Amino acid sequence: MSEDILINVCNLSKKFGDLEVLKDINIKVTSGEVVCIVGPSGSGKSTFLRCLNYLENPTGGEITIFGNTIKGEDKKNKQDIKNNKEQAKRICEHVGMVFQSFNLFPHKTVLQNLIEAPILVKKAKKKEIEKAADGLLSKVGMLEKRDCYPHQLSGGQQQRVAIARALAMQPDIMLFDEPTSALDPEMVAEVLNVMKELAKEGMTMIIVTHEMGFAAEVADKVIFMEKGYVVEEGTPDEVIHNPKTERAKKFFSSVLK
Repeated sequence: MSEDILINVCNLSKKFGDLEVLKDINIKVTSGEVVCIVGPSGSGKSTFLRCLNYLENPTGGEITIFGNTIKGEDKKNKQDIKNNKEQAKRICEHVGMVFQSFNLFPHKTVLQNLIEAPILVKKAKKKEIEKAADGLLSKVGMLEKRDCYPHQLSGGQQQRVAIARALAMQPDIMLFDEPTSALDPEMVAEVLNVMKELAKEGMTMIIVTHEMGFAAEVADKVIFMEKGYVVEEGTPDEVIHNPKTERAKKFFSSVLK
């Protein structure tokens, strides 16, 4: 694995009003690394992920991705917001995100879902991006559904299309926010298998997940969060199977039963 640091998070904090959801988060992610973020509901995992691509604005600290830095902003300071929006736009050129609720355009076919952003944002030529999209759909086992609409697909199929759509923008980093939590159990494996293949290919990924078996198998690093803090960070063996803190021991003993 390269030691090139793609993501550097320093002293990140996030408040919603008086509620502090993230507290002094410090995380580094290197090229090709797979990081799984785990922990109880309400611990700030998804908020952290959303701060990385400025879907949530940080209150304090800094996030640097590919040399572009988003800083904690004062909502009253228009310059803060302007600077962050400019930096976030550059960051989004490198980062793809997959949500738990798929977020496909319901009125567009599978193929149209994949080609819209590359055409609009990257000015890709339609024939070229259609060919690339077919390759991505084949990669996630969805080529035969290219002309279907989202409502004609199962949840697992929709999520695989959502992954292909994110990959169509040729990101260097993929963020996954609990990508299997909205799926029926039998559909979970088909999505996780696609993510395992991406890991084998060297894609840098940050994954918020409740799938501990997947995290133990695929992650280079596991981060356990609770109440807005990073409580433990290390290899899957260190964090999942040999946690140091009592809180982490209690959490993993309950979820690994």
